[in-house]
Amino acid sequence: MDASKFVTAFGSAIAQSAPHLYLSAVPFAPKESMVSKLFLPDFSETLSIQTGKATNWPAIQNVLEQHTGGVLSVAFSQDGKRIVSGSDDKSIRVWDVETGDVISGPFEGHTGSVNSVAFSQDSKCIVSGSYDWTIRVWDAEMGNVISGPFEEHTDCVTSVAFSPDSKTVVSGSVDKTIRVWDVGTGNVISGPFEGHTDWVMSVAFSHDGKRIFSGSKDRAIRVWDAETGDVVSGSFEGHTGSVNSVAFSQDSKRIVSGSDDWTIRVWDAEMGNVISGPFEGHTDWVRSVAFSPDSKTVVSGSDDKTIRVWDVGTGNVVSGPFEGHTDWVMSVAFSQDGKRIVSGSKDRAIRIWDAETGDVVSGSFEGHTGSINSIAFSQDGKRIVSASDDKTIRVWDAETDNVVSELFEGHTDWVMSVAFSQDGKRIVSGSGDKSIRVWDVETGDVISGPFEGHTGSVNSVAFSQDSKRIVSGSNDGSIRVWDVATGDVISGPLEGHSSINSVAFSQDSKRIVSGSYDWTIRVWDVETGNVISGPFEGHTDCVTSVAFSPDSKTVVSGSDDKTIRVWDVGTGNVVSGPFEGHTDWVMSVEFSHDGKRIVSGSKDRAIRVWDAETGDAVSGSFEGHTGSVNSVAFSQDGRRIVSASDDKTIRVWDADLTENVISKHVVPVLGHTLSSKTGMTQGAFPDDFRDNSKMEYGWILGLHSELLFWVPPWNRVGLWWPRNTAVIAEQSTKLDFSRFVHGTAWQQCKK
Repeated sequence: MDASKFVTAFGSAIAQSAPHLYLSAVPFAPKESMVSKLFLPDFSETLSIQTGKATNWPAIQNVLEQHTGGVLSVAFSQDGKRIVSGSDDKSIRVWDVETGDVISGPFEGHTGSVNSVAFSQDSKCIVSGSYDWTIRVWDAEMGNVISGPFEEHTDCVTSVAFSPDSKTVVSGSVDKTIRVWDVGTGNVISGPFEGHTDWVMSVAFSHDGKRIFSGSKDRAIRVWDAETGDVVSGSFEGHTGSVNSVAFSQDSKRIVSGSDDWTIRVWDAEMGNVISGPFEGHTDWVRSVAFSPDSKTVVSGSDDKTIRVWDVGTGNVVSGPFEGHTDWVMSVAFSQDGKRIVSGSKDRAIRIWDAETGDVVSGSFEGHTGSINSIAFSQDGKRIVSASDDKTIRVWDAETDNVVSELFEGHTDWVMSVAFSQDGKRIVSGSGDKSIRVWDVETGDVISGPFEGHTGSVNSVAFSQDSKRIVSGSNDGSIRVWDVATGDVISGPLEGHSSINSVAFSQDSKRIVSGSYDWTIRVWDVETGNVISGPFEGHTDCVTSVAFSPDSKTVVSGSDDKTIRVWDVGTGNVVSGPFEGHTDWVMSVEFSHDGKRIVSGSKDRAIRVWDAETGDAVSGSFEGHTGSVNSVAFSQDGRRIVSASDDKTIRVWDADLTENVISKHVVPVLGHTLSSKTGMTQGAFPDDFRDNSKMEYGWILGLHSELLFWVPPWNRVGLWWPRNTAVIAEQSTKLDFSRFVHGTAWQQCKK
């Protein structure tokens, strides 16, 4: 069993480079792995795991990453050897489960997102349904369309499935109807089935092919006669939100459903009554559900980015939550033998999990359990405050990574923004619950608020320099200035924008800058509420983040157009930029406290540091986060940068770009001459592993794209990179390279 798990975990890496059996697989294998215990003592001249080494085999087995858009649908072939995926990138791919390689595809032809995919019973064909209103049937090996496009739906196709004999396909659509198609001719042979009053989100055949079941945005489940289209059971009602996914048990006697109401229910397929559930535990919409082959368990995927396995009888979680996705989990499925689960996510990744681990996460980690939206240093640089989708705020010691205050709880929705007061004794927060709160840093108590008045999510908050006032910007399109002590609005609402994403005070607190969903920036007089400069126009998409320079003469902005601009406050002219380099939305920008540098964080998972005057990158991008970088900040002395991400981690980076930080923070290789796989002589290993090194499919690449080492999925999120001085993650992984050999010298890894 252990050897099998070892091959499953590391087989793809070893297949690409055999020496990494010793250089990567053996060192990273769990402590209790018999393979590791047997071989590691004899192969000591390699990297070692200082912190973060797994004790037992984790649930995650592999991560498949080649789609360029969110993965909306996944399914196993009948033999469990292949996975098919459909994506926002309009393509379909077929993957080898063991190696993670794409073995067929991308299949191209759809002109919109591929919302649903499924294998035929013999796994020779694939059916797909798309945002382009059509259905296609593909040869699973060759990738050519063998039937279709089927065109009769009058809106997006949300769900498709083969009948058990694979001669017909059922489809559900945003047009509120269901149709059954002949695979050979493409003709509708039954339907449209009408009865749902809103989008049909999910459809499937019973295992005898006689019935079709559907789930709808109208909150109902219906069971139809597959031949006549008559309703034979339904509507099943109980969910209080859209029914996004439905599935039959193997004996077709039960139906499982997942909903926007965050719950899962199991129903009697004949009577329509709930026989188990609601299962509660997810903290956001349930997007996908499926029965295990023996129908004893159900797997679910959610917008809370987790996967859970539930006991059908008791409703208890028997495995999970499985964490690793950094965006909504859109689709989940069991393999036919019930040993594996596959999940597809908006984060563009497919993950394969061991369904038999039986691990239930204890929740002992003190960190955030959701995306981290906002981060800030205290003025003395000793503390960091973070805000998360998990509705909480945490304060950390910037040196030790330890939580230094009690968990701040009180908000009832995502916490979007946090900031320290100038004296570091208070924190202000803004939330999706439309409120603002002021907290005592030491006790975690609310000392002022909640301040209420906004009618939409509060996306951004900041203290004035004297900490007596707070500015807030909201989805409701308004800006308000509040008295910290009383909670009264002392200026505003300031109106003119559509939804506001970011606000900040000038150094003298007499002006406010705002960035908006309407692509513009405005500067406001705090006392009068008048616009005194702007709107600044130039960005070609939403403005996500704005900040004043230390002298308040310029403003920096980041945008969904992937650029950064610096503006003259007086004239509204761009004085520097656009800065280009990020490959996705710029989520956060800030000036250093001397005004000479700008730091940016992006949805492309990278952090960049720029010369504020020239717009030149003053260092390579800092890589390491595995999800969108939502917030970045400089420490007061400019020596550190802190970043927060959708991957639920916080990283502190050495921002001193004048020194060789690699030698400061990474243990050097001693006594070895290393060379790349190309035969080019390299310096010591730390010169190969840099902050702008890329991680591709788990491989850390060197200066010339040589394979340095491979990191298994469970160690990637919390992996320390050379410039990191702290990593706050559930599993922080710090490596020791003091005995590492690689390249043409790899044979020296054995004693």
